[in-house]
Amino acid sequence: MATEKVRSTRLKFKGEKTKKKRKREDDESREGNAKRRDEETDSETWVFPEDASEIRGPTFIFHPSDASPLSINYNATANRLILYALDKEKSEDSEDPPLLERIPTDVSQVWVVTRVAGSPTINLRTGTGEGKFLSCDKHGLVSADKDARGPQEEWTPVLFPDGMVAFMNVYEKYLSVDEAAGGILQLRGDSEEVGFRERFWVKVQYKYKKEANEEEKKKRNVNVAEPELDEAALNRTYQAWGAGRSFVSKEDKTEVKKARKEGRLAEVMLERRAKLKSDRFC
Repeated sequence: MATEKVRSTRLKFKGEKTKKKRKREDDESREGNAKRRDEETDSETWVFPEDASEIRGPTFIFHPSDASPLSINYNATANRLILYALDKEKSEDSEDPPLLERIPTDVSQVWVVTRVAGSPTINLRTGTGEGKFLSCDKHGLVSADKDARGPQEEWTPVLFPDGMVAFMNVYEKYLSVDEAAGGILQLRGDSEEVGFRERFWVKVQYKYKKEANEEEKKKRNVNVAEPELDEAALNRTYQAWGAGRSFVSKEDKTEVKKARKEGRLAEVMLERRAKLKSDRFC
């Protein structure tokens, strides 16, 4: 069903020209807003990633469990993972902050995320202790006792439209909060599908989110320009035999210039070379 346009209630006078907003003005406005946002936001502010590529650097991972939100902690003394209840230390006089406003309050709640070059996968290293990597074996057992990274220490973050994140391991299974015997909660890595138990909230520091956006912008702006080809180069490419004279005519040069503009330079050069070779042996 077509949506009816809302008519402007602004009064217009006879002869008044309607100002059309140009694309350049839109771009400048967006750039200005982004610049102001960068200036107003502290670089270490904890924010939600809007793309999986923005999950990097110090990272806070927590689960919206019913009784209390749980953060994934690493106990450096015991060398083991802990699902820590974020409301555990609340006092009677204080109110819990809203779920989405939670931030880490201890270094044991922070993981350092590094990205695997040329891959969507990441490594999660503890932010405390000697720096152990979050790992999952083929049986779904999750630990953080590896000093080196390998396939079992690789995770692929999957960002959902609601902003929550699932972590898939090398076995294409998902990290989850699981209830073991006695009601003890633990991390597992053998879920086949993503449900409530497999969805986590993730926060990163603003400067790393900004860094990811700048890298993506540079990738989009990189244009591989075709090399300039002057007359001397053409003569060498299409060099004649016998007297050594060039077969590059005015028409040839025009064709090459046109092909370069249209991005077909390599194709035209190959065609010309094949034609000259064929003429030579005729």
